[in-house]
Amino acid sequence: MRKFISFLLPIAIVAVISFQSCGEDNTMNNNTPSAQTLYTRLGGNTAIDTVVAVFINNVAADPQINFFFAPVLADTSGVRYRLLRQNLVQQICMVTGGPCLYMGKDMRTAHGGMSITIAQFNALVNDLVMAMTTLGVAQTEQNELLAILGPLCGDIVDNGNGTGCQ
Repeated sequence: MRKFISFLLPIAIVAVISFQSCGEDNTMNNNTPSAQTLYTRLGGNTAIDTVVAVFINNVAADPQINFFFAPVLADTSGVRYRLLRQNLVQQICMVTGGPCLYMGKDMRTAHGGMSITIAQFNALVNDLVMAMTTLGVAQTEQNELLAILGPLCGDIVDNGNGTGCQ
């Protein structure tokens, strides 16, 4: 489970380049759970945005990793916070089958040289899990999202020899 969890720090730290607007996906012809995308089962863009907002608050309160986000959280104009939030929403929307397009940096480029540890990465993922649990996201959908995001860990965690997530 921890290997699945090992992913989200990159998303949270990645710089925002640009985004395509994202709306609700109301084009499903079959409403059975197995036929719906994870994006739809999560509740679409609005629900993902809510999870991301709670997640960012969890990260801001987490002393294990909040220093990575200090510049974003200290921006009194709120511009960097809004970009971070939009970035996270867009990336989660896209990887879950929603209509969004993430155009930020790839994870390896965005996190190169940051020396992110597996413990820090797992702390961030735990903050995401806590947000999803608090908001009532079903365990099946949580696990599916973590399984999608988990493989990015190798591009984010750096233990000095490129094997931080193994």
